[in-house]
Amino acid sequence: MSTTTMGEQPIYSTRAHVFQIDPNTKKNWLPTSKHAVTVSYFYDSTRNVYRIISLDGTKAIINSTISPNMTFTKTSQKFGQWADSRANTVYGLGFSTEHHLAKFAEKFAEYKEAARLAKEKSQDKMDMATSPSQESPVGELASPLTPVTPPMESINGTDEICDTTPNSDTSPGAAQNALAFAHSPAMTKHWEAELEALKGNNAKLTAALLESTANVKQWKQQLAAYQEEAERLHKRVTELECQSNQTPVIKSQKTELNQTIEELENTLRDKEEEMEKLKEELENMNDLMEQKDTLTQKLEETELRGRVLEEQLAGAEQRLEENQEEQENFRKSLRTLLELLDGKIFELTELRDTLARLIEEAS
Repeated sequence: MSTTTMGEQPIYSTRAHVFQIDPNTKKNWLPTSKHAVTVSYFYDSTRNVYRIISLDGTKAIINSTISPNMTFTKTSQKFGQWADSRANTVYGLGFSTEHHLAKFAEKFAEYKEAARLAKEKSQDKMDMATSPSQESPVGELASPLTPVTPPMESINGTDEICDTTPNSDTSPGAAQNALAFAHSPAMTKHWEAELEALKGNNAKLTAALLESTANVKQWKQQLAAYQEEAERLHKRVTELECQSNQTPVIKSQKTELNQTIEELENTLRDKEEEMEKLKEELENMNDLMEQKDTLTQKLEETELRGRVLEEQLAGAEQRLEENQEEQENFRKSLRTLLELLDGKIFELTELRDTLARLIEEAS
């Protein structure tokens, strides 16, 4: 069954890769053509209707009637999209150049305005076939021809060294333990913050690595498909050149195939450059992962030293308490001895005075 009517005529044509939104996720693009195909604007003079139609062989992959409230959105330099509520989908077109995209968008706006004027003139006579479509708003989607570069995170590690001079009034062992006790909480807080930062960076790096790996696999698959298509088209061109009786149709096909080959070769070069960039990003992420592992090892060593210092500090505190108890007991003993000495000295003084008096009386 033909997608066009007797009153319809093509008014503008271009070539592009055709995509449709995934009906399940509403986020990912699904290619509906293996290579660039012709996309045309048609005008039906009998019904005063504009349509966008594209065929892949005999299969209609785009059949969209333009309504006044449709919007064509450029989501990248070579990719654009529009929503069709009648077909319950979103169409996407990937062009070989920015100029082709700009020209298609210009024609879309022109025919959209013409459709609006035609609707206003014949609103009372039009039936459901020409009633305005209610387009559901669709946000801009990432172009399937432009990969997303994951953001990169930087990891910076710092080592703090604390140094103080022990008090001369205390013993060397007690001074070292007191110093460790003074700085242990600050070091613990520092490394706890460092650990939290490392965990966050690790999660971000893991997500970026998974996303980059998925992108690399996807571009490799598309690259292999483009290479197969280019080889097939080269063979087709060779077969056409070998035919002795070339007709205008064959020449036209040859020109079309050569144009497709050039587009595929340009696309292949772009994909190879993108893959090189992704490889560099993966190498950078591997370096960051090594830095993260080194900092994690340092953190574990610091935590182990912190635990050893805490154990030493606990022992020093216990010994300090025992020494303080011994010193207190010694002070009590000294006070008791002083009291006894005072008593004896007082008794000796009285005895001396008594002896002195006796001596005076005897003399």
